[in-house]
This record gives sequence, C-alpha cells and structure tokens, in this order.
Amino acid sequence: MVSVEPFDAVDVIRAKRDGGAVPEPALRWMVDAYTRGYVSDAQMASFAMAVYQRGMARDEIRVLTDAMIDSGERMSFAGLSKPTVDKHSTGGVGDKITLPLAPLVASFGVAVPQLSGRGLGHTGGTLDKLEAIPGWRAALSNDEMFAQLDGDVGAVICAAGSGLAPADKKLYALRDVTGTVDSIPLIASSIMSKKIAEGTGALVLDVKFGSGAFMQDYAMARELAETMVALGTDSGVKTSALLTDMNVPLGLTIGNANEVRESVEVLAGCGPADVRELTIALAQEMLALAGLPDADVAGALDDGRAMDSWRKMIAAQGGDPDAALPVARETHVVTAPVSGVMSKLEGLPFGIAAWRLGAGRARAEDPVIHSAGIDLHAKPGDAVVAGQPLFTLAAEDAARFPRALEALEGAWEIDADAAPGAHAPGPLVRERITG
Repeated sequence: MVSVEPFDAVDVIRAKRDGGAVPEPALRWMVDAYTRGYVSDAQMASFAMAVYQRGMARDEIRVLTDAMIDSGERMSFAGLSKPTVDKHSTGGVGDKITLPLAPLVASFGVAVPQLSGRGLGHTGGTLDKLEAIPGWRAALSNDEMFAQLDGDVGAVICAAGSGLAPADKKLYALRDVTGTVDSIPLIASSIMSKKIAEGTGALVLDVKFGSGAFMQDYAMARELAETMVALGTDSGVKTSALLTDMNVPLGLTIGNANEVRESVEVLAGCGPADVRELTIALAQEMLALAGLPDADVAGALDDGRAMDSWRKMIAAQGGDPDAALPVARETHVVTAPVSGVMSKLEGLPFGIAAWRLGAGRARAEDPVIHSAGIDLHAKPGDAVVAGQPLFTLAAEDAARFPRALEALEGAWEIDADAAPGAHAPGPLVRERITG
C-alpha cells in the first residue's frame, strides 16, 4: 500500500513565495521529506530562494532549525563530570582563535567539545590548520571524544559526525550552488541546528563583520547574532554572541601551518595583541556561561596552564606538539614603496591571495597546502620605512605568486603624510548580544 504524503511541496513553496508563514507541520514535513528524498533538489532550491527573498519570522526559523536537528542524532554530554561550553565563529581571514581558545578554557576544568569544519574559499578551516601538525587526526569516535573531554585533557577539536543534522548538510550543498547562502534564516538555522544537536550546555558565538567576514555589513551581522542567540536560548542552550571586527586580517598570519605557529605563541603568553585580546574575550565569555565568571584567563595564558592543555589535546589526537611544521619552498616578499603609516589592509583580498597560494580550497574535495600562506609584517596604524618588508607570500610553487599578487592590488595602502598612530583600527569586540 502506497503511503500518502500529508503535504505538497508546491503548496509550501507558494506559501513562502507569496510572503506568508509556513505552518509548523508543513515546514517540518518539508525538511523531513527532503532528507528522505521525496522532495526534489529543484523543489528545495525553489523554497530556499523564496526564503532568501521573503525571509522568515522568528518562530519559523525556530521550527526550521528544530526540524533539521530532528533529521539526525542528538548528542548529550549530560554524563560528563564537567560543564560543557562550545564556541562557533562565522569565519574570517586569519581566524585561528579556536586553537588557543579550546585548551585555554579547558585549563579551568570545563569541557570544550569543539566540533569544527574545513575551509572553503577565502576563510580557513580549523581542521585544516591542525592537520599541519604531524600525526594529528580530526576523526574521533564518540567514545574517544567523551573520554578526552571527561579526562584530564578536557578539550576536543574534531570533525562533526555525519549523523548530526544531515538535513543541513544536504541543504547547505544545495544553497552553495543556487545563490542562497547569504540568507539570515538559512545561515542561522544551519549553524544552530548543528550546535544544538551537538548537545553542549552553553555556546558563545563569534559573529564577524567587515571586509574579510562572511557577513560584511554590521547591521546584518548583528541581526544574525540576535537570531542565533534567540535560537540557542529557545532550545535551552545558554547562548551569547560577540560581534567582532574582521575588516583587517586577524593576527599576523594567514594560512595553516603559520597560523598554528602563531597560536602556539599566544599559548606561550606572547603573540599578536589582537589574537590574544579576542582569545581572552571569548574565553571569559565561555567561562562565565559555564559558571566561572571570575576566572583569571590572562593568567592561564601567561603561567603555562593553557600550553599544558594544548600539548595534552594535540597528543591525545595523535599529534606531536614538538614536531616541526611544514615550511614552503618558495617565498616572495613585498616591501614598502614609501615611508609612512600603513593605512589600509583589507581582509578579503588577503584571504583570496592565501587561497590562491594553496592555503585554501575551491572545492570541498581539494587538498590544502599546509605550508602555503601569508605572513604580515605591518598592519594599519604601524609606521613603516621605505624598503622594509610588508608581507611575505609562501607557496610550494612560485608560479602561484602572480595571481596572489593580483588579488592584493589596491588592498593595502601607506599614508606618507600620516602622523604616528594614525589609521589605528577601532575596537576589535564591538558588541555583546545576549538572550
């Protein structure tokens, strides 16, 4: 006997196309029917475009998120002896914060289940960076992950299992080829379905805005942050967000192996001021949600506790924390044509240049070259002297340099007439969003 579907995809598409709200039962059915293959890619693409153009009410986004969670398994960390807290960044150029952040928070006895992803396009992936460490592995079983969290390591950075929100994985691949990626309801439900299904007790969102960010407009980034915080709160996950500036690359490295090196510098109590600042700000936010609002985060970086946690975390996943990291065969140095003050260094072009050097991938199946990337020697507000290095490009093949340099045309400037201290960037953390 053939079963009869309770709804019709065309009716759901029309309801959203015409600006109406899709009733909860119909929206849940649409996600389920697409996951099991009854609703076609063409129909779901039409629905995604209708959402892109018409938007969704808060309750619709909640239902969409919940339906995507229900498409797969839900994890639970209730059996751990520690509170859990996770962080998610919307991504940016030079954003290596997860690397020092997870072991730093874990050094306070809080479990950090950081299920991360890989880079695509100009934004790097946390797993790609860590795979520059010889022996380190991203794939862990649930038993391995739980043992690492509940033991003296306390932090895990690994790949998410395929069972978490499979509807989101299928829908995201469709959005990527239909021009519907940058829709706040679709972005928010995509991120939060995975994070809520992951089962963490608390979540801090690093929502970036500016040239190097996925969401360049501040107002849209703020709306995205508010939407995701509401989704987490409605699902019983303690959630907050920091809006952070990504007009300029974060830190002094863009790539994979070089970002690991910089992260280790931060864990040693040194490193670029902006990376240290954001690591501390996010750690304080995470620990506050985990019930430790007065934790001395800076002290844990400076006295070696965070570094100890890092070494344990890397070793637990098969990596050698003392191993040499890959170094590129070829380098190209760009020098200052005049003396003055660096006045511009746009995030997006530098991310594209690093990608063209081999640090990123154009397709999900492409490999990354761990040694490729860019080292910055000056940032906006810094005084420079004619002839001094501004940035160094690194690649395995010198033939990659021309296209990378082409991406950087007009992306940086020196103000020859500026006084020292001019053009310094504004605050890195602009706003905190809570439920």
